[in-house]
Amino acid sequence: MTGNTAVIAITRHGIDIANRIMEKMPEVQVYAPIKYANPSMSNMNWFKEQTSQLIANLFKKNDALICIFSLGAVVRLIAPFLVDKKTDPAVIVIDDKAHFVISALSGHLGGANSLARLVSSFFDNCQPVITTAADVNETIAVDLLGREFSWTIDNFENVTKVSAFMVNEEKIGVFQETGEKDWWQNKSLPSNVTLVRNLDDLKSSHFKGALVISDRIIDDPLILEKSVLYRPKSLVVGIGIHRDTNSGVIEHGVKNTMKNEGLSFNSIRNIASINREAGVKGLQDFSSIYKIPVEVYDRNKLGIIPVPNPSETVKRFEGTPSVSEASAILSAKGDLVVPKQKYPPDLTVAIARVRF
Repeated sequence: MTGNTAVIAITRHGIDIANRIMEKMPEVQVYAPIKYANPSMSNMNWFKEQTSQLIANLFKKNDALICIFSLGAVVRLIAPFLVDKKTDPAVIVIDDKAHFVISALSGHLGGANSLARLVSSFFDNCQPVITTAADVNETIAVDLLGREFSWTIDNFENVTKVSAFMVNEEKIGVFQETGEKDWWQNKSLPSNVTLVRNLDDLKSSHFKGALVISDRIIDDPLILEKSVLYRPKSLVVGIGIHRDTNSGVIEHGVKNTMKNEGLSFNSIRNIASINREAGVKGLQDFSSIYKIPVEVYDRNKLGIIPVPNPSETVKRFEGTPSVSEASAILSAKGDLVVPKQKYPPDLTVAIARVRF
């Protein structure tokens, strides 16, 4: 749903509604004017400042705001702080009788639509108000596709254009070569959407827009111009290193391998390597910088994985004939797509693709 959520109520009825929300969502922080302060409500934040000042502070610090007062007032209060759909918090608005819960800002990416549906379920005869076209038309939300699987979008600048094609029922082609297959939960795709087997099929003038789900680098301008490019977390990078290998060496090796093999850095699910009791600071630093998790395996588990390039030297020092290839295959539970690449003196890199 959302992370930090603030509820702002400015009337007595609003405070009652806020308390109901807090019963269902105890993690929220509720704010109300100090003039309504009640000692029995110890979990309430009573504010003294102007509502405009409170909103200014909460807008910057929270992932979602639930405002229990008029939509017009909310619009005026948040207007000075709006940036874009990728960074603005979700904002929902509830009337003083809880008849309507309105998704007002960041409906898709921010989660306001789903939050509005959830909160409306807390009250009898309450209607969520959703106005985003993809939801109203029950079609694919281009900006949310694969989000539950941690897919990312490479070219967000195309989202608005392709979203317009989608809701206006223009012909859209979809090419997928990796990643989770159950991204569309409905029984059938919208009538204007067609799955294609070959990437080049998307060049056809038959398709006004396209969705490309791939971990490969796409450089054809005809495809890029009309497509939104999604990056599933489909690649595992296996690494063989020494204890003193630094993060800069790892970064160079990983990025160079990905570039040479035409694979996207943004599709890395995790790094895999051998378990060392003291850990490897360079690997930990690389993981922290790029927020890519690391999985490590004991040498006995790595030693039983069949690999194309076993090494007697590696076996002598590590107790297993392979680290980079074996760890990549073991972690991905899939197929090796890049055999080990050597970066002297102390780094090897291999890449496996997750089998979905």
